[in-house]
Amino acid sequence: MKRGMGGGMNNNMMKQMQKMQKDMAKAQEELKEKIVEGSAGGGMVVVKANGHKEVLEVTVKEEVVDPDDIDMLQDLILAATNDALRNVDELVNKDMGKFTQGLNIPGLT
Repeated sequence: MKRGMGGGMNNNMMKQMQKMQKDMAKAQEELKEKIVEGSAGGGMVVVKANGHKEVLEVTVKEEVVDPDDIDMLQDLILAATNDALRNVDELVNKDMGKFTQGLNIPGLT
């Protein structure tokens, strides 16, 4: 009789894991539709990226473009891009963290 109860518990656990896996896949796909921004230079350069770390748009205000100081523009673009990617990481941790919270699996929490 104990064996039957154990099998039922394993079956229930398996169903829960399958549901969690399905929910995680859906949440992962939804991240592609979520957009975050990063900026630098007080908003002079803005980079938009989605939850899959794809850069979608780069906006550079005309005032920041100085042909004699290309290095500054490149630095601003780099800083805005890194800011956007950090924001993506925060978004992913927030959205996907609910699935891995409490599992205590290295690399997932």
